[in-house]
Amino acid sequence: MSLFNIFDISATSMEAQSVRLNTTASNLSNANNVSSSIDQTYRARHPVFSAELDRATANMNDSAAVGVKVVGVVESDKPLLIEYNPNHPMADDKGYIYKPNVNVVEEMANMISASRSYETGIQIADAAKKMMSRTLRLGQGT
Repeated sequence: MSLFNIFDISATSMEAQSVRLNTTASNLSNANNVSSSIDQTYRARHPVFSAELDRATANMNDSAAVGVKVVGVVESDKPLLIEYNPNHPMADDKGYIYKPNVNVVEEMANMISASRSYETGIQIADAAKKMMSRTLRLGQGT
C-alpha cells in the first residue's frame, strides 16, 4: 500500500463523517417540528456506511486498508410521537399532533462521535504528511 493511499482513506472517512454530521444537524433542527398528519411528519434520518469491499477485493495485492463509502441515508422506523392536544393550532380533526421520532440525546451523542471521527481523519492525514516530509528531509543531511 502506498503512503499516498492514506490520504484517500482519510478523505473517505472525513466525507462519511461529514454526511453523518449533516444528517444529525437535520435531525436536531427538525426535532421540535409539529405536524397535523403522519405523512407530513419529519422522520429521523441516518447514513448507512460500508467499507468499499468490492474495490478491496479487486485490488487484493494493494488493499491492506480501504476507505468507507456512504451507501445512502435511511429514515428511522421508530414510531412517531403522537400527542393529544386539541388546542394546538396544528392538531388534526381528532385533536392529535404528530412529532418527529428524533431522540435529541442520541443525536447529540451521534454528533460528538462524528466530530471525533472527523478529527481522527484529520490527524491521520496530518501524521502521514509529517512522515512524508521527514522522509524527504532524510536526504538533506541536516
